[in-house]
Amino acid sequence: MGKAIAVLGSTGSIGKQTLEVVRQNPELKVAALAAGSSVLEMETQIREFEPLAAAMWDEEAAADLRRRVRDLPVKVVAGMEGLLEIAVMGQCQVLVAAIVGMIGIRPTMEAIRAGKDIALANKETLVAAGHLIMPLAKERRVSVLPVDSEHSAVFQSLNGEPAGKIAKIWLTASGGPFRGKTREELKNIDVEAALRHPSWAMGRKITIDSSTLVNKGLEVIEAKWLFGVNLSQIQVVVHPQSVIHSMVEFVDGAVMAQLGVPDMKLPIQYALFYPDRKPLRGERLDFFSLRQMTFERPDMETFRGLALAYEAARRGGSMPTAYNAANEKAVELFLGRRISYLQIGELIEAAMRRHKVIEDPDVDEILQAEAEVQEYIGREVQGQDGK
Repeated sequence: MGKAIAVLGSTGSIGKQTLEVVRQNPELKVAALAAGSSVLEMETQIREFEPLAAAMWDEEAAADLRRRVRDLPVKVVAGMEGLLEIAVMGQCQVLVAAIVGMIGIRPTMEAIRAGKDIALANKETLVAAGHLIMPLAKERRVSVLPVDSEHSAVFQSLNGEPAGKIAKIWLTASGGPFRGKTREELKNIDVEAALRHPSWAMGRKITIDSSTLVNKGLEVIEAKWLFGVNLSQIQVVVHPQSVIHSMVEFVDGAVMAQLGVPDMKLPIQYALFYPDRKPLRGERLDFFSLRQMTFERPDMETFRGLALAYEAARRGGSMPTAYNAANEKAVELFLGRRISYLQIGELIEAAMRRHKVIEDPDVDEILQAEAEVQEYIGREVQGQDGK
């Protein structure tokens, strides 16, 4: 029997790889697609996958798309209203939440309320709203299946183990392109250097986040919610070869790990077919050419983004939202060549220091906190420019 999915963020890196998995598995059907403003790409996807509905975040893009696909029986919707409509569609069993940013929170929650399983690739959803998402998923008895390679590795390592036996989660990190560098050496890093990732091919923002270790910081906060552990049980370990995707240490000292070549299609496919495993075309890990695997402690003095994530998670409430929102704005400014590389971490720290924490924020308060933090950073940088 086939399975119908909706893909939020279908023109992004994870979205495109999800559709690649669909191409290889005819039993998967695309019921709906959603994207920001990439009209031509969306048109191509609609013509190939024939979804019932498509959403564009941008209203003008939606109008343009409607004109382009008027020969097809697809309903084109727009904005948050459109995303919510897609999230609760009766014809779909799994929502692939791969849209970037806080706009993923509401559709994900509505899909859970409607009884859909979630294949989660949107970090912000759990970072900012884990305290809302996980209890809701438990109440509605739906699965939140991680698509991130690290969380998928943990999830796979836990498979078949009794609950509550985790001693420690070891989240692996490649260390990014600047592993081993000092703060002095990072002073003059430009955008091009920061976008050269040694192991993974990802979108621009996530590539920058990997270089600052903020990405790993977001993953630490996600892991806390996904696996119901304390922060003290989550340890980041730098593993430059990116062969071990993460590990779980159990109470008896046994360590389970998931290994493989760096390929996001594996965690995507695992989430879509869980608990089944399907064949997947692609490169295989060659143990005979794998000379060594090395491990290091992360340098949290140089890469402050990771230390600040632990701090934000410990403080809780709306602080992880402030951390994430500040990073999002700072990375945007760095990619726009408005700030230096090291200022990303400095701006996150400054935003966290001034943020007044809301203890148990609802979605509106989360979005309000995000807007305030981003406005503050915009003002700060504007002020520096004006000096």
